[in-house]
Amino acid sequence: MPAPAFPTESSTLQLDGPVGALELAVDLGDAPRRPAVAIVCHPLPTEGGSMHNKVVTMAARALRELGLDTVRFNFRGVGNSAGSFDDGDGESDDLRAVAAWVRAQRPDAALWLAGFSFGAYVSLRLAAELQPAVLVSIAPPVGRSWEFAAIVPPTCPWLVLQGDADEIVDPQKVADWTARLPEPPELVRMPDTGHFFHRKLMDLRGAIKHGVRAFLPAPAAAAGTAHGPG
Repeated sequence: MPAPAFPTESSTLQLDGPVGALELAVDLGDAPRRPAVAIVCHPLPTEGGSMHNKVVTMAARALRELGLDTVRFNFRGVGNSAGSFDDGDGESDDLRAVAAWVRAQRPDAALWLAGFSFGAYVSLRLAAELQPAVLVSIAPPVGRSWEFAAIVPPTCPWLVLQGDADEIVDPQKVADWTARLPEPPELVRMPDTGHFFHRKLMDLRGAIKHGVRAFLPAPAAAAGTAHGPG
């Protein structure tokens, strides 16, 4: 099927993915909108993760409040996305397809990547390849089933947010892993915060907005005035 156009209002749509349809939710940033689109990846499908996960939707909300358009999508086998769980390999192909669509439809916009838990692993795994302008990793599952040692870390600005009371991901393993990297990311350790950010979602929203604010592109309207008289 032909690729859908990037919508002019918040909507859901289907994209032709590697193994069939991928279900996407596109939401436009608050005014003043900025020339950037953030793709936000969801947690583990086999544990109920989807693009409607509350950490994913809060992360997307935080970025929209800064003026970015956001794209959430269901990995293969989740919701109305075709296929079945592929332990990160097929899901990486899904993200490639979504990123290619965003870049084709919005060549004016910088690509940002974000992900929560398993979604943080998938987005980080592809960061060196996709070269996002900014990467946001929420509770990356270091020390679990996926190999982090072989991942090539991104060269872009990179924010990692980790709860210090995470019952799924060992916070110290995340801290040790980031500290060993040649160019460590900015690590924000959130006290008394579990993996799913229960009662801490507003704190997460604030931490994301504070952590990426310095990397925001100028609003589109302001950028356009640079060529005007004066």
